[in-house]
Amino acid sequence: MHERRFAREIERLRDPERVERLEVERVIQLSLEGLPGTHSLLDVGTGSGLFAEHFAAQGLQVTGLDANPEMLPAAREFVPGAVFQEGIAEQLPFEDGAFDLVFMGLLLHETDDLPAALREARRVAAQRLAVLEWPDQEQSFGPPRAHRLSYDKIHDAALQAGFRSVEAVPLQSLVLYRIEVA
Repeated sequence: MHERRFAREIERLRDPERVERLEVERVIQLSLEGLPGTHSLLDVGTGSGLFAEHFAAQGLQVTGLDANPEMLPAAREFVPGAVFQEGIAEQLPFEDGAFDLVFMGLLLHETDDLPAALREARRVAAQRLAVLEWPDQEQSFGPPRAHRLSYDKIHDAALQAGFRSVEAVPLQSLVLYRIEVA
């Protein structure tokens, strides 16, 4: 838990300039693209509910999970139709295949055990895992480069976790990984 030190960054996502930079609608569209019949979503690392709000607006049944219990009241207020609870990516408290889509926004670089986090996502995802991450390069904002993950590291860990394929889509300042269930 001591490694999860970016909670303030998540809260700042609600700043209008930050939201524009993140291209939230594009992230949502790419996450859902090619997933017919998608209706349930697990938002891991939900923070203040920024992405959960946009997924819920698409008609998805959203469940949010965050390691920081102090974020949950803000998320519940921001997205009243979603269910939020405390938990970590490495131990998801849900049944196998419980969600069509698992979304991890700006989270993998924070996990203490990347393979365990991806195995858990694979276990509860029926169709796809979507991961929004910082690119493996130094920038003026976001975590230091030492905490960022390369495409190769995410790709290899996802295949080891039982996912079928990993597609990296570069965005303005982030990368969206679309990881398909085998």
